[in-house]
Amino acid sequence: MPDSSSGASSPEQRLPVLYPQILSVQRRDPDQRWNDPQLTQAETRSRQARRAALGGLDLPAGRYQVVLAATPTSYALTIDVRAMVPWSEWPMQADTSPVRVTLEHEGQRYVVQPGAALDERPTRGWHFAFHKLLAAESQPFDVVATLSVGWGQLPWGLMLAWVLGVTALLAALHHLQRQRSARRRAEELLRLGQVARLNTLGELAAGMAHELNQPLTAVLANTQAAQRLLNEDPPELATARSAMLQAAAQARRAAEVVGRLRQTVERPDRSGQHQPVAAVEAVRRALYLLEPECQRRDVVPVLDAAQAVTVLADPVALDQIVHNLILNALQALEQVPAAQRRLTLTVSAKDRRGEITVADNGPGIPPEVLPRLFEPFYSTRKDGLGLGLSLCETLANGMGGTLDAANAPERGAVFRLQLPLAEGLP
Repeated sequence: MPDSSSGASSPEQRLPVLYPQILSVQRRDPDQRWNDPQLTQAETRSRQARRAALGGLDLPAGRYQVVLAATPTSYALTIDVRAMVPWSEWPMQADTSPVRVTLEHEGQRYVVQPGAALDERPTRGWHFAFHKLLAAESQPFDVVATLSVGWGQLPWGLMLAWVLGVTALLAALHHLQRQRSARRRAEELLRLGQVARLNTLGELAAGMAHELNQPLTAVLANTQAAQRLLNEDPPELATARSAMLQAAAQARRAAEVVGRLRQTVERPDRSGQHQPVAAVEAVRRALYLLEPECQRRDVVPVLDAAQAVTVLADPVALDQIVHNLILNALQALEQVPAAQRRLTLTVSAKDRRGEITVADNGPGIPPEVLPRLFEPFYSTRKDGLGLGLSLCETLANGMGGTLDAANAPERGAVFRLQLPLAEGLP
């Protein structure tokens, strides 16, 4: 039998006072035996392994024994499991936490933290388990933590608040993005509109100069003829001759003024501004600017650009032409039921020339209008000036290209803009 009569006189009996997790200390002197076979077996294992060994185990009661074999005296410590838990550093509220923590070994279990019992766990939801083997070789316990979360246990309020917050943030970002996009579109439309107004003014002034120059030329021819007639008969009409000479001089002066006006308002030579431009990008820019117009008319444009086409053009003039052609097509589609409206834009290359085609399935171009379509001041719309298509043709010719129109075989109109391809580029 181990000697326990020495009581507090033995130094090891003071260990429970210093370490509350130690319930008791037993010792076996050389002339004694353990009163528990498990301690005897544990001492044998401890002596063989040269370290402490696990002895008696009663985890349901919250205690176990550790035996340390030594010479001449061996010791056995009875340990309180609950006192071994570092509660001051425990990361959870043991009484209210839903996590169940147990200490397990060889089929025995000690409940460190009750959490949710097996019969209290939700049948539907998510089940999580964590296993950790203690590092002490003399106490090879397995720490098991389990958590079951059902639908009713989810923090719906916080989740809803988070979703609403993220939704509000995304909506605000989307709104800001739409504002920025609308602002950029408005700026591009303003810039394009300013260029269009200047070009239209030039076209108008050039047309007026052309129209006024013809009658002035006729006046000049008539006065010159009158001068010749007056010189023949009667020979004594010096005053009449002087008046005709003055009229002729004034007519020449008017012609010179009109000529200077036409020279001033005509667009300068912009051939030096021609540069390689991706045709499909010009079409995309125009579609971007006209996106609100397409949406307002329930038109979804179809862009067919199977290959990259780079033309030599003035980027601003090209944007203006494509913009005008698409806008004319959208206006023509207003006469077609919304469900049947189609607008197709094609970018291709043929015979060293790039081609942009704008086709719609509107009412088409009347046969009597087609020959005069690009004539200045000719318009079929009540409030039209008749300068849009004329200006587009002038701009196309100024870039070394052509613009023509025709009716589609089935229905609608087709406008084709052809421009020279850039050197060394597709």
